[in-house]
Amino acid sequence: MPKRKPSQGRKPETTLQQPRDRLAEIRAEIQDVQQQIETKRRDGRVIRTAEDFKSLERAIAALTNRLSALLMAEATQAALDDSENRRQARSLAQGAGHTIKDQGRRDVTLRTTCGQVIVRATYFSRNCDRSKAGKGMYPMLLLWGVQDRCTAAIVSEISKLVAMLGSLEEVEQVLSDRGQPLDSKTIRTIAYRFATRARAAQRVGSLNWGETVAGRRVAVSTDGGRIRIRTTKRGPKTAQGRNRYRTDWREPKLLIIYVVDEKGQMDREFLAVIDGTLGGPDAIFKLREFYLRELKITTADKILFVADGARWIWNRVGALVRRLGVKPDQVNELVDFYHAVEHLGKIAAFQRRWTAAERQAWIGRQRRRLLKGKVAEVQAAIDTVCGSRPGKALKREREYFKRNGGKGRMDYARMAALKLPIGSGAIESAIRRVVNLRLKGPSIYWHKISAEAVLLLRSYYKAGRWNHLERQALTTTTGIAA
Repeated sequence: MPKRKPSQGRKPETTLQQPRDRLAEIRAEIQDVQQQIETKRRDGRVIRTAEDFKSLERAIAALTNRLSALLMAEATQAALDDSENRRQARSLAQGAGHTIKDQGRRDVTLRTTCGQVIVRATYFSRNCDRSKAGKGMYPMLLLWGVQDRCTAAIVSEISKLVAMLGSLEEVEQVLSDRGQPLDSKTIRTIAYRFATRARAAQRVGSLNWGETVAGRRVAVSTDGGRIRIRTTKRGPKTAQGRNRYRTDWREPKLLIIYVVDEKGQMDREFLAVIDGTLGGPDAIFKLREFYLRELKITTADKILFVADGARWIWNRVGALVRRLGVKPDQVNELVDFYHAVEHLGKIAAFQRRWTAAERQAWIGRQRRRLLKGKVAEVQAAIDTVCGSRPGKALKREREYFKRNGGKGRMDYARMAALKLPIGSGAIESAIRRVVNLRLKGPSIYWHKISAEAVLLLRSYYKAGRWNHLERQALTTTTGIAA
């Protein structure tokens, strides 16, 4: 009997495709890797050479890393499939402030500390032009700290490497050696966005560190370094099609806040606070105020502001103290002793008729007088060598001592008796470790936004407060997880 032909207006029947069960697929992959590990364990090969040992170690590490990544994927997928979490994702999406639509579940490749995995998550987006940036998101991944399709742990690890190593190329090489190949552009994007989110958390409000300086003696210091900032010039490009640019020197300003023990030394039990900015004097003092409030500075026993004689610093200290509500008897101001001695050396250098031995002897006498608190005698000695008609440079040095000595910023004997530091070595060390060893060097030029990001990352890393920076970045859910 001939087969009946289907009518022209009738479509052939189709079977509905069942949605993929990603959790089952992940579990199947886990079983496969476990079998490979068991096979490797039962291999029975005896190590004969160093090459055998190295190959075995790397093979085992590759398998265990893959298993770790899949176990993380399994836990993530199970959470994404949870009905309560899916309701929460919809609620988060609807609260985004604009009309948003459920676009169904999509495969998402996530980078973890052990490698890449694929999970299926619900995607929400606005009904607008596809070219618009930031139109969609995976709410639950965003809530769990996934940014730029990277888990919070791998983002923190990459950002720490950027702070630690000398260049993005070195970070790229280290990650490649670990089996996590990423190009320098992706590394830069991940680290700089991490820094941006951490800084945004400071602008929102309190960091909730849970630390105070109650009953302690606190030293606060500020200084500046030097880096070169690259700015694009106006006008035509080069013959190779590249932008012309300038590389001007700029001064990144750093702050350090630390606790002093009963011997006048830095208390190692309290981690110093280090941060910096290219924003100028007002910006660094705004950061100062923010951190001092976080540490409950009004509860401190004594507060020492120590720095060089830069006017931009001392002109703002008084206003800062008033805004903080600190009592005047808690506060001490001090010009760094070693900067003061350096200025004595400049005065001696202007005495052309003196021999080198006479210059050193004069500097030594004034140095001892400063340490004994005899500031008036030092000023009298300076007036004597300056004479009645000093030159412009010599007059500037004389005014330095009159201005700071007259305001009690050179009472080194009193500070020594209180077991407080008389120098600003802590901030000088911070400038060297944060700025000079990472941001400054031959043929190193920075875009301002890049320098700001690395300055923040490096400051927290060198202060030993990376876990605080990590928490700041996680508390900020700006951006999208896709």
